[in-house]
Amino acid sequence: MIERKRFILTGRVQGIGFRPAVYRLAKALALAGFVYNDTRGVTIEIQGPADKIERFIEQLKAGKDLPVLADIRTVKVEDVETVPGETEFSIRPSDTTGTPLSQVTADIATCDDCLREMRDKNDFRYRYPFINCTNCGPRYSLVKTIPYDRPNTTMSVFKMCDKCAAQYRDVSDRRFHAQPVACPVCGPKISLCDSTGKTIEQDSDRAIARTAQMLLAGKIVAIKGVGGFHLAVNALDNNAVLRLRQRKKRDAKPFAMMADSIEKMRRYAAVDELAERILKSPESPIVLLPKKESCAIAPSVAEGVSTFGFMLCYAPLHYLLFAQGLDVLVMTSGNISDEPLICKNDQALEKLGDVADAFLMHDREIYRQVDDSIVHFIAGQAVLLRRARGYVPTPIVAEKECKKDIFAAGSDLKNTFCYIKANQVIVSEHIGDMEDASVYHHYLSSVEHLAGLFEVKPQVVACDLHPGYLSSRHAASLKGVDLIKVQHHWAHIASVLAEYGLDEKVIGLECDGTGYGTDGAIWGCECLIADLEDFERFGHLMYYPLAGGDLAAKEAIRPVLALLNQAYGDEFELTEFGWLLEKIEPDIEKRKLILTQIQKQINTVNTSSLGRVFDAVAAMAGLGGYNNFEAQLPMALEASITRGLDECYDFNITEKNGCLLDLRPMFRQIITDLQNETPVGNISAKFHNTLAAGLLSLAQKAHQQTNLKKVALSGGVFCNRYLTNRLIALLKKNDFTVLFNRFVPSNDGGISLGQAAIAAKKISQS
Repeated sequence: MIERKRFILTGRVQGIGFRPAVYRLAKALALAGFVYNDTRGVTIEIQGPADKIERFIEQLKAGKDLPVLADIRTVKVEDVETVPGETEFSIRPSDTTGTPLSQVTADIATCDDCLREMRDKNDFRYRYPFINCTNCGPRYSLVKTIPYDRPNTTMSVFKMCDKCAAQYRDVSDRRFHAQPVACPVCGPKISLCDSTGKTIEQDSDRAIARTAQMLLAGKIVAIKGVGGFHLAVNALDNNAVLRLRQRKKRDAKPFAMMADSIEKMRRYAAVDELAERILKSPESPIVLLPKKESCAIAPSVAEGVSTFGFMLCYAPLHYLLFAQGLDVLVMTSGNISDEPLICKNDQALEKLGDVADAFLMHDREIYRQVDDSIVHFIAGQAVLLRRARGYVPTPIVAEKECKKDIFAAGSDLKNTFCYIKANQVIVSEHIGDMEDASVYHHYLSSVEHLAGLFEVKPQVVACDLHPGYLSSRHAASLKGVDLIKVQHHWAHIASVLAEYGLDEKVIGLECDGTGYGTDGAIWGCECLIADLEDFERFGHLMYYPLAGGDLAAKEAIRPVLALLNQAYGDEFELTEFGWLLEKIEPDIEKRKLILTQIQKQINTVNTSSLGRVFDAVAAMAGLGGYNNFEAQLPMALEASITRGLDECYDFNITEKNGCLLDLRPMFRQIITDLQNETPVGNISAKFHNTLAAGLLSLAQKAHQQTNLKKVALSGGVFCNRYLTNRLIALLKKNDFTVLFNRFVPSNDGGISLGQAAIAAKKISQS
């Protein structure tokens, strides 16, 4: 009996060779019909005997013959009328009508098949820096609009030669409908120029060889990649790295590195099985790996931390460079510190001409700049610290469709923004810190671009409660929308619920540096009872007064004086603690002024910030007095921990006016340890252990009152692997179920997802 069925598929089904795979499967079963891309995903109609259609469905579900990147999220099946006399199966042109709901595939690392061809002297793409196929290569960084077809990408200016066109049209070929397909004859080309833009080499091989020579000689080279420029230097040359720091104006923040093999990485860092799998994955992120002692990596690459950030080569050009005898390169974002990533050639020469000695560039336009993603490991799972290349714009698919389009503006630090359209939750790539005007302008253009790409027309806008955030001001400026203001820490916990697809009350432990509270204080160590509908502040770290506003996040002397003054009360005298304080802030008059502000509450704000507690303890332990970049001191404190030490300091949980975590006993005991010259690593371990125990106690108190057993962890403090792993272990030991961010960062990069989820819940109730 002849039947005909229509399949409407959503998920990652475009730009990855999905239609050719369906074509081959249908032809193998002698089924008639067609397949095409549309704005929702992929539509298939097949016609033939019922048993063969059943086999088609089974094989489609099994996914055995589908591309490795395929990720089918939903399948809608409809019975349709048969078409008399139809015997062939075809790939039809894309249907561009309707509302875009299909996924845009992220940029993917070069596959092994393409690398083999690139190294094959007999292949016409031998040593071609832009080789790709349907299983690999750039996607999101090239696409202007969907459906994902060549005319809608920056490859539209390159007319395919006969050889490439033949592969593009051949359904049996790996490059059938591979939109960026190209070769040395018809595709993009590279060139090497000096810092003024004067050409040094135009021949591809000579340009690559010369670049490698310059890097080995200690030069800085700006290299245009998939999502933007990198600034590269030899990671074994400390003078070159220091010169890069000086020119890039990045004094201390660790640099990422690149190698062309796991074996090379193992010379310098520990790479376990999970880390190797993530490094070799199609997403190819930067992975934080434990350092090996006394290795040859330049000390200035990553001082004050216990890990190296490594990534494997992910573009053909990278492999061709490393084949010239390079060992390990620093590959850091091509920008001046804190500014947006640069992706255009003329802008690179203008902005980086005083930084790089040479520029290895190409003429393929990057339509969307995308930074490298960063991954680390929590409780044996890969967790994103920065979500960008390889992961964006892959959506989180919600169970229910949202009745209205939503825009969530995110936070001002580590900004991402988020759209919800139907059942797709689309979190943007990492944008950055919007205190820099250029980042804010990049944010505005990114918001417009992503909305245009998916034709999102927000009717509801969510933003942070903080009235001074630029993201919140932008949200408030939008006309004709319903504005929902979401408390910062509630959004953090909601981001975890959204990841797990949950809408139920949980105990939320949220720990970070800064978040505007409903009482006007600066929150930062909270125990919430929360779902997507509402939250209650069950408990928090005892308030302490912080002087100096934003300066308090940089100058550790400010939280040190606040916390010691609180711990000792009337007993606290600057002169008695001079032995400690002068190492943190040598200016005694400045110390006096800050303490006066604190004691008289002049230009101070009450805070429960746990981030500033980390700053204070790190400074007291002698690890520095200033955060040159966010969380520099807390990272140094974590790196110093003596492993295997289970001791804690004392703390109190008081239940007057809420459930409060009181760390005053801990600070007095830390002072005693410092006077007794206890090793810094021991102090750090005891401090971290105390926080884990204190947070567990808050969760236990919350459980006693609510009977809840699920705990959600979020906030930038939970980027600290030691604390998070220890707290998760303690919670599980006490029979709690623990949820934490995995697909979006636990820092403010996940805020927009939480804001969007809360807004969607509100819409569902209207």
